[in-house]
Amino acid sequence: MERYPDYLIVGAPRSGTTFMFDYLGEHPQIHNSSLKEPQFFATDLDSGSYLESMTFTRDRAEYLALFSGARPDQLTGEASTWYLYSRDAAANIHAANPDARIIAMLRHPVQMLYSLHGRRLFAGSEDLPDFADALDAEADRRAGRRIPERARNVKALYYRDVGRFGEQVERYFDTFGRDRVHVVLFEDFIRDPASAYRGVLEFLAVDAEFRPSFEVVNAGAERRSQRLQQALLAPRVIRAARIVFPPRVRPYVGRAWDRINSRPQKRPPLDPQVAASLRAELLPDIERLGKLLGRDLVSLWK
Repeated sequence: MERYPDYLIVGAPRSGTTFMFDYLGEHPQIHNSSLKEPQFFATDLDSGSYLESMTFTRDRAEYLALFSGARPDQLTGEASTWYLYSRDAAANIHAANPDARIIAMLRHPVQMLYSLHGRRLFAGSEDLPDFADALDAEADRRAGRRIPERARNVKALYYRDVGRFGEQVERYFDTFGRDRVHVVLFEDFIRDPASAYRGVLEFLAVDAEFRPSFEVVNAGAERRSQRLQQALLAPRVIRAARIVFPPRVRPYVGRAWDRINSRPQKRPPLDPQVAASLRAELLPDIERLGKLLGRDLVSLWK
């Protein structure tokens, strides 16, 4: 029987979604998709290019097959961090399953964007190593200039827009209703992961007494060789890999490659002046989100 997911972690990037997805996957009443980020519903972020096919699952049958192993008594779920930013995803999800439950994980937007910039450098979708330079390049990139050659999800280079959570969360509230949207703040999750996890289980109406192994995942890293990483993103290499590796094993191949061509990295602190300037730009949206959630985010996200 075809099943769209019962729950979706919709983002934001670099806000603990991998932690939560893995922890939920340990629950015996939950069956997670075999691919963490299919991005099936974020149609407005998919340019249609061959390179984008690495990021966006486009085929409906392929997408539904991600949940085919679920038992009838299990919830199914997936986690695609760009659904929150996408302007189309909320409506697309609702059209597929109006009863879906939505989990949004949010983080101090300046810290999130700095981490996201580092991750996109790691993945080969950003070529400006200095975060301030990447922010300054936004106007050019909106005009189609200074786009990295191997960039996927080009609209993610509009960093300020990615960090405006207020309008993004409000879109899900308007589409699904507040009772079907559960917001988790990264700061709460890090301070007390067991409590945050229990809150999600209660939201999903599964056994809230279950405890996973709270291990650190998705730590910061950098590529050993960016040149090799870019070479492997060439279309001919991708085509060959898809012939050799069937869809069900591709996530494992990707993780194995990440282990081979990466090393742990602790980024230097963000320049305080850049951080203060960016926070000032995002402050109206932080206030808007705080009102939506009934939290003093201005004080929390200093």
